[in-house]
Amino acid sequence: MNTDLFLPDTSAILTMMDSEEGADLVEDILRTREILLPALVLFEVYYKSIQYRGVETAELRYATLRSIRATHVSELTEPVLLKGGEFKAQYQISLADSIIAAYAFVHNATLVHKDPEFEALTMVNQVKLPYKLK
Repeated sequence: MNTDLFLPDTSAILTMMDSEEGADLVEDILRTREILLPALVLFEVYYKSIQYRGVETAELRYATLRSIRATHVSELTEPVLLKGGEFKAQYQISLADSIIAAYAFVHNATLVHKDPEFEALTMVNQVKLPYKLK
């Protein structure tokens, strides 16, 4: 397993951008580790930022994510598509989460998140951030 490659999920990126508990860990990972950043994460950060912070903030966040040192991937390769389909079928997780987890699995990356949907995916190496209290 490539323990030096990390994939921050949308929840991890938003944790850092909103200065929530666990933000320091996400920032440290982004600064010191090799990062895999699927376009789907940028998409989710962008639309969620529009919803909760407005278009101007969403555009700034998108530009920030595009500028960080990371391997940006926008292609949905067949291995990712098939693994994502397996995750979606077996674990009934959201479409976005199934594809993001598939990127982590196929690329042997550690998934950084605070999303309980990923708990069932024990075959994916994970760093779990503190969950929000409801």
